[in-house]
Formats: sequence, C-alpha cells, structure tokens
Amino acid sequence: MELGIIGLGKIGENIALQCMDKGIKVVGKDREPKTGLTEKGVKVVEEYSEFVSFLKKPRVIFLSLPAGPTIDNVLKELLPYLDKGDVIMDGGNSYYKDSIRREAEISKQGIHFVDCGTSGGVAGARCGACFMIGGKPEAIKICEPILKALAAEGGYLHTGTPGSGHFVKLVHNGIEFGMLQAIGEGFELLCRSDFDLDLPSVFHVWSNGSVIRGWLVELMEKGLRNFDSLGEVPDYVEDTGEVNWLVEEAIEKEIPVSIITQSVIELFRSRNKHSNSSRAVAVMRHSFGGHPLGKDEYVAKERKISRIDPI
Repeated sequence: MELGIIGLGKIGENIALQCMDKGIKVVGKDREPKTGLTEKGVKVVEEYSEFVSFLKKPRVIFLSLPAGPTIDNVLKELLPYLDKGDVIMDGGNSYYKDSIRREAEISKQGIHFVDCGTSGGVAGARCGACFMIGGKPEAIKICEPILKALAAEGGYLHTGTPGSGHFVKLVHNGIEFGMLQAIGEGFELLCRSDFDLDLPSVFHVWSNGSVIRGWLVELMEKGLRNFDSLGEVPDYVEDTGEVNWLVEEAIEKEIPVSIITQSVIELFRSRNKHSNSSRAVAVMRHSFGGHPLGKDEYVAKERKISRIDPI
C-alpha cells in the first residue's frame, strides 16, 4: 500500500510514521524540510509533479491541512497533476457542506474526494486513529484498506454519502466540548473544596473502574502531574471554531443542544476571566491534540476563515 500525505504537521507527520511501522510506503509534501521523517524512510518532496510521480495509480492522497481556503488552494494546485480514479481524502476538520461542494466539483473530473473525519489526536495518528469516512462507494473501496490499517481496533466507519464523515466528526467535537467542560467544572469544585485533596490521585482513581473513567480523565491526571501548578497554565482556551458551526446548525434546525452550546459559551468566558476550569480544559486539549496553551494568533485566524460555505 502507498499513501501520499500533504501537510506534515503534528497529525500528518505521525500518520506518516505509523505508515512506516506498518509497511505502507509514504510520499509527503510540506512547505518545510522534514529531516526526521526522511531519516525514517519517508520520501518528502516540495513539488506536486514530483509528489505524484512517486505514487502508483490510483493514487491515494491524505490532506492534513487547516480547514478553509487552504484546502481549496491546495486542491487547485494539486488537481492538474492527478488522473481519473485517484482519491483525495480531506483528513482535517472542514465544514461538512464545504466537503459536499468540493466532492461535487472534483468528481466532475473523474477524481474521487473523501471527507475523512479524523480523531484521536497526536497519539491516535501515531498508534491508531479513529476515522469517520464520507464518500461514494467506489472511492471508499480504494482508500479503505489503508485507513483500516491506520485505524485503532474498531476505529473505522464509512458513515455514508459525501459530507457525512465531516458531519459525524463535527458532532463528535461538540460532544468532546461538553465532556471537557464537565471535567473542568468538576476540577473547579475539587480545587475549592474544604479538603486537602491529592488531585492527581483523585483523577487516577476515577480512571480505574469508575463510571466516568476514560481518556480525558486520564489526560487530566497526566496534566496535573506534568505541571507543578495549574496556575502556570493560561486560562485562555483557544479553538478553531468548529463547534460554533454545530451550534449554528442546531439553531437552524431547532434542535436543543444546551450542554454543547453552554460549553462554547464557557470557552468564550475563559477569554475574559481567570478560571481553574478553563485551565483544566486547556491542559486536556493540549495533551490530546497539541492545542496551544493561551492565545494563539494563527488559531484565532483559522477560527474566522476555516468555513467557506454558509449554514
């Protein structure tokens, strides 16, 4: 099997490394040299002509790029080098209606486009991700073997028609926000209790046999042990805005999503007042996705431009 990866950041790089572990040939393209990947056998190139020349037809290409105009710009540059039957997978957090539009446009050229909702953060990309795939059956048939090889056990699903993969991932992100907020609020209660609690140990015991055990609780324990004090963590929680789209979608369809909506509001609140719950959410997001601690101009800009199509 072979996979082309455009965008060798935190996720793309680790997917490439996982491919190498599993005997999947990788050709990568990035704006910057990736010496570490090259040393491990990944072919990294700068030009699209060279990129496609190293991949057998039908080519399977994974985009690990920020949502928004970057995707459209890369597609415009890449498509002239592809052939009918090739598959492009958007593995980022694109708005699902953008993905529906892109698939309709690209398929006219005989090239497949798959919206590949990807979860699991950096660790998942490296060791086994969760893939939610939207696309036509003929496209899925080509790329499915690679995605199944890179997925965690049980972590692959063809969700249905184009756009469905990114829609399911969008709902996933909304649920994630609600869970993060609940853990953060619980942490605030623990911090302000009348007891002298060993907080890392509390999250450790919750990770073993409790009803709320799970990866996020484990990450909270890890974060508490990695920082001498959460007071050193900025309480400004940054994000790229995808869950805002979900709330707008819910309002448009008159679907009550009070917890998800409130989690977005609380994220906004983190930008205006000091809060241990915000610090807790920031630590967990940093742990699973490498999200920034505190303000980040690049992410703030991405929040404004990452969706092309309106609701």
